[in-house]
Formats: sequence, structure tokens, C-alpha cells
Amino acid sequence: MTRMMQTTARAGMLCVLLAANGGLAFAAACPGPAGFSAWLQKFKQQAIAQGISPETVSTALDGLAYDPATIAKDRGQGVFAQTFAQFSGRMVSANRMQMGSALLKKNADTFARIEQEYGVPGPVLVAFWGLETDFGKVMGNLETLRSLATLSYDCRRPQEFQEQLLYALRVIERGDLSPPEMRGPAHGEVGQFQFQPKNYFEHAVDFDGDGRRDLIRSAPDSLASAANYLQSIGWKAKQPWLEQVRVPADLPWQEADVTIKKPLAFWAQHGVTYLNGKTLPADDVPVGLVLPMGRNGPAFLAYPNFDIYLEWNKSLVYCTTAAYYATRLAGGPVLSKGNGPIEPLTQAQTKELQQLLARQGFDVGKIDGVIGAQTRDAIRTMQVKFGLPADSYPTAELLARMQGQ
Repeated sequence: MTRMMQTTARAGMLCVLLAANGGLAFAAACPGPAGFSAWLQKFKQQAIAQGISPETVSTALDGLAYDPATIAKDRGQGVFAQTFAQFSGRMVSANRMQMGSALLKKNADTFARIEQEYGVPGPVLVAFWGLETDFGKVMGNLETLRSLATLSYDCRRPQEFQEQLLYALRVIERGDLSPPEMRGPAHGEVGQFQFQPKNYFEHAVDFDGDGRRDLIRSAPDSLASAANYLQSIGWKAKQPWLEQVRVPADLPWQEADVTIKKPLAFWAQHGVTYLNGKTLPADDVPVGLVLPMGRNGPAFLAYPNFDIYLEWNKSLVYCTTAAYYATRLAGGPVLSKGNGPIEPLTQAQTKELQQLLARQGFDVGKIDGVIGAQTRDAIRTMQVKFGLPADSYPTAELLARMQGQ
């Protein structure tokens, strides 16, 4: 899937290239195109040694050329710095709601079969479908094998992409797709749910019964394969995933994070209610309280199935949007604006905050203006230190306090 691969290495560094599963290692700076042909010949031999037939290797890899455009796209990737309000407002549009609802009705029998077999409801699948490729309309048009071979030869993440290139060959050898059919974005994702080749090989299913696992043209195959993958990473049938709630003005905010699980009874005791004001059940179901825009913004209870969203994509903004979209398709309410005005930091301000946190000794990961789990943890710690509501959300007040240290 497009966003399941995290890009964190730096270009231009000295690195070690390891051939996938083959044991061959050699040191080199990030190479240019001159050595690509020789590298490709070695990779072909390794692929054959890994059990891929010479015919498949030749058909798929003969004539491939180094692709500078793939490298440029890899080096130039932007970061995901939109707020939840911005991203969800754009992705869960009225048009996408209408299309998603129409597809649920049109494919009702297929969704019923899928849920019976894999336990994943239609709205969850349609939401991912819409966010990943606009329901199969925007899948990318780069040559998958050329992209994967180029990135396998490059120095940044060779092992990762060599593994994916081997699995792409296995997908071809199994008869699912031909080399010309394999097209997508710059990092080798394929199909209506943007599966990486390894996920394609391991989780694609032939749900329309035509003898092929076709995640490009077949909606039934694509939907069932996504459900098969979600089930494999722990999706629980007949269980909720995300639910909007109303939070009071005062809470133990330091307990509000997707990584912190509390019984429903805990939140009920502290005045959290359903959006309509009804009291939460006082049971022991473990849930996290997710505040994607801080204590004044929308609030959600994240049930165990929401953790599966975070396996699909590490971005909390993306996952909360996908899960919220699914609740809307399942009949849930429109997004609540929360308890008050919100003034998000700019990306530059967020980067400055990350830098200040790093100077205090916190490991915030890459300083990129994106609020990930490490940055949220550091923010929460500093909010507690300064006596601020510890909702893990970056604010101008926290930035000012950090600047004044």
C-alpha cells in the first residue's frame, strides 16, 4: 500500500547494498545509472536461485533501464503535514460520500460474501478504496518493474525493494498479472488498494472466480483481497473501530492517546458521552481516546480494530480519516467540530517545536513538521511539565513556553 512504506533514509550517504536473500554485499555510494545493467544481471541470477523460472526472469526484466524519474520522485517525496480537519474535509467530501454509498448498494451481494468470509464490513473496505485510489480510478501509471529495479539498485533501501521485486516476479510467475499490466506509483504499489508485491502475493484472492487474482481490473478480487489482508493482521468481525464522542472541558488529558488503552468505564466516569449525550456503558472494553485536533477538536473512541488501521498506515491523520469515513458510510454522524476554536501550528512552527523538543533530549524521529507518535509523547511530557492540558497536540502556547526556556 502506498503509505505503508516509510521513507526515512538520506540521499547521498555511503551505504551497503545487500541483494535480497542472496547474501551478496558490497559497499558503494549512491550509484548512478552506469552500473545498473551489471547489477540487473546479478539480480537475475539471484532471482533464479530463489526459485523464479528463467523464463519469468527474462520476460520481466530483460531490457529494463534505470529510471531517473523514479529516483527523483523518491528523493522529492513530500511529508504528510495536513491537519485532520484539512485532510478529512478534502477526502470525505460530499461527492465521495455519494460514490461510496452508491458502490455499497451496487455491490451489496459481494460485500455480504466478503464480510461472511473475512469479517470485514463493506464500509471499511469502501473507505480504504476511496482514499487509496478513488475507487480504482487513480492507480498510477509508472512501470512497476522498472521502478522496483531502480530502487533495488539504489543505495537507500535496497533490501526492502529487492524483496518487493522478487515478489513481483512471483506474482507474474503465478499468472496473476503480466509485466506490462504492472503499473502504479513510484514505489511499486499495484492495484485498487495499492498493494506492495509481497502483500499481493500473500493476500490476493480470486473472488470473482475467473482463475486470476486481478487487483487491477477486478473490484471483487480487490475488495476481498483487502479484507483478507485486514483479517490477517487482526481485524475482529462484528466489532466497532471508531466512534465520535463528546468530551467535557476537563479530563485527565494525559490519558488521551491512541496508544493508551482504558476501559470504557474509565471514560464514562470522567464525563465522556456519546455524541448525542447518552452515557457510555461502564464496561471493561479497552479503548483509546483520540483527539486528532487536541482537546477542543473532534474526539473519538478508538476500539481495538482501530489498531488495524495503524497497521495499514502509520499516519494517525490518515487512519482517523479512513475510519471516520467508514463510520459515515455505515450511517454514523457528520464530524463534530468539538468544544472550541483551534489554531493549528504551521508546518514551520511544528518543525521548530520538534527541534526544541529534540534539544531537550526527546527522540521525536525525523524533524519534518509531521506529528507522529514520538512527537506526541514528547509534547505530552512537556505539557505536563508546564502545567498545560496534556492532550499531546502542538499549540502556540507550548511553542512559546519552549522558546522561552
